[in-house]
Amino acid sequence: MNLFEKEELIRKAAEEFETKSAEELIAWAVGKFPNITLACSFGAEDVVLVDILQKVSPKTDIFYLDTNVHFKETYETRDRLQKHYGLEFVQVLPKLTLEEQAERHGDELWKSDPTQCCNIRKVDPLTDILKNYNAWITGIRRDQAPTRANAKKVEYDVKFGLVKFNPLADWTSEDVWNYIRNNNIIYNPLHDQNYPSIGCEHCTRQVAAGEDPRAGRWSGFEKTECGLHK
Repeated sequence: MNLFEKEELIRKAAEEFETKSAEELIAWAVGKFPNITLACSFGAEDVVLVDILQKVSPKTDIFYLDTNVHFKETYETRDRLQKHYGLEFVQVLPKLTLEEQAERHGDELWKSDPTQCCNIRKVDPLTDILKNYNAWITGIRRDQAPTRANAKKVEYDVKFGLVKFNPLADWTSEDVWNYIRNNNIIYNPLHDQNYPSIGCEHCTRQVAAGEDPRAGRWSGFEKTECGLHK
């Protein structure tokens, strides 16, 4: 498939699946792109996608970016999901350990330069793992942040050079939680403690009533994204 054919396929698919369910889109995606993977951060949206994918295509790879500084509750959620579904998430680690990062860039880099820290511990590892696939599935939703408001359900990811599927793009937070409750899905207990968006332990705080759901990420910095999504 040449670039023009791929662009046309993506355009038509984005139109067709805009009004269809996440299950229908994922089923089509894994059929059209067998070499596909799901990126999982163990947040509310991603545990929904894990459940759907296990019903549609249980052998499809699911990976997570292990920054080495996730909350213990995040790692516990990973373990509970693995046991429940009988699967093994693909662990993707940064090239540098925390000690090596401190030696090269200073201790607690997330405090002085969170963007560089994200690049080392998230963006570079993601770039490496996605080279092994033709397409990936993410849990981004349009109402999460202004930077995601124009996300299509099917698009070409220019940054990483592959097809990107966002099956929950048109879901609201209420849709996500209705699915979790109706299907008794395992989820990160930090969500019940005013952590609507959960990243690394050092860069995530609780969100106060009335704040933007992503206000707890990189609080005090003009940073709203870790760089994984364009």
